[in-house]
Amino acid sequence: IASQFEELKIGPNKGQKAPIELAAMLQAKPRVTAKDVDLDKITYETDVLVIGGGGAGTSAAIEASNAGANVLLVTKLRVGDANTMMAEGGIQAADKPNDSPAQHYLDAFGGGHFDAKPELVYTLTTKAPIAIKWLNDLGVEFDKSEDGTMVTTHGGGTSRKRMHACKDYSGAEIMRTLRDETFNRPDRITVVDFTAAIEIIKNDKGEACGAVLENVETGEIRIAKAKVVVIATGGAGRMHYQGFPTSNHYGATADGLVMAYRAGAKLLYQDSLQYHPTGTAYPSQIL
Repeated sequence: IASQFEELKIGPNKGQKAPIELAAMLQAKPRVTAKDVDLDKITYETDVLVIGGGGAGTSAAIEASNAGANVLLVTKLRVGDANTMMAEGGIQAADKPNDSPAQHYLDAFGGGHFDAKPELVYTLTTKAPIAIKWLNDLGVEFDKSEDGTMVTTHGGGTSRKRMHACKDYSGAEIMRTLRDETFNRPDRITVVDFTAAIEIIKNDKGEACGAVLENVETGEIRIAKAKVVVIATGGAGRMHYQGFPTSNHYGATADGLVMAYRAGAKLLYQDSLQYHPTGTAYPSQIL
């Protein structure tokens, strides 16, 4: 619906279109100003700051800790309150003898009408088998046959059976495992929940070096300083683009997109909407 998009007037994507709801947030005034923040009062100092407590955020925290880094994981709700919990169908990887990452690449790239970034699809498909093994080794209870072989099924647009599932609660099982692993590393991973990151802090070289945090219960402003910042805040389903309903988790409100944009990062496909289930015929937004 053309009337539901607006041309961005400021920022890295200036001149491009975005949904009205997202455009309003990208171009909004800041939650805090310089006078509200004392950057000399550092509350947390860490090697890696991970913003977001879903599947991506916990995975990043675990891997960073594996590399020897001290990690601060900040989430505006609780660890595991994320869309990862909502996933049912499964996760794809070409790890069977009759399949290959190359075939997976062709399926994924073609399924996206060749509009995706080739390097991103390449990374997705070539790293997928390693990711499945990593999750399995952590303890995710994937469906398996009696001899321990992974059970795989077809997914949308696949030419091979490469969907790995955990019954019909795949996301919940993956998130359970990642959450437990995160909390089992208190010496390496510090979790701060009910605390939202609201601005990325940059150094004099323009590099991300921390974030301004706000406790969602008390409103207290805190400062986190880090050598590396990872934004893993999920999508924007709960922005309800074009008034469309969603089963997305309540935390999916485009926080990371807005923070990254305000810090100077150009958004990719900000004008693209993903609706699911893809068989919907009503409401008219999807037609």
